[in-house]
Amino acid sequence: MLILGIDDAGRGPVIGPMAMAGCLLNDEVEKELKKLGVKDSKQLTQKRREMLAEKIKEKAEIFEVVLIPPSEIDGESENNRIKLNEVEAIAAAKIINKVNKGFGKIKVVVDCPSVSIAKWTDYLKAKIDNLSNLEISCEHKADINHVAVSAASILAKCARESEMDKLKKEHGEKIGSGYSSDPLTRKFVENHVHTHKDKGIFRKSWLTWKKASATLSQKKLGDF
Repeated sequence: MLILGIDDAGRGPVIGPMAMAGCLLNDEVEKELKKLGVKDSKQLTQKRREMLAEKIKEKAEIFEVVLIPPSEIDGESENNRIKLNEVEAIAAAKIINKVNKGFGKIKVVVDCPSVSIAKWTDYLKAKIDNLSNLEISCEHKADINHVAVSAASILAKCARESEMDKLKKEHGEKIGSGYSSDPLTRKFVENHVHTHKDKGIFRKSWLTWKKASATLSQKKLGDF
């Protein structure tokens, strides 16, 4: 049976998109990739991830990567804002719908972002066009326990890193990793919270951005 692994990267950053990838493998390729050292992307160096990503793309039946921009994560407006877990489910369904064409029976394994696996699985299934040939399994730690999901995590992580490289070329290395835990990133947000607010790089629903925006507004009020 073919297995479609799905995982995300860049769920937490305040800057840049989240990436979600799907990777469809057969049993033999799964074994090959395991021998090559494919595992959860967080356990690999960037150089190793990039090397393995090329092997995965070469050997997979098919792969798909979906980029979710900050505006989609935030919601285009207050009226259509949805939770991040739901955003992920919609992206996962988009990948499944793209891949599920003419391959027959597929086992789909998704690294579940929600504490409520059953509820999230139901939401995901509601977004899938055709369930008749699919066996859906949403699990915690799927990126550790399934090679296909590990492969997807590598593709997603490389896609996220590639997008950050583009942002660094445009805005400079001082943008940092994009994560709020990174002092460079926090400083960048503080310095550019208003000058770059319409450039589509910030997740404005994130506390880091909100705090920086509020602090700058208070400083401006203090000028009077």
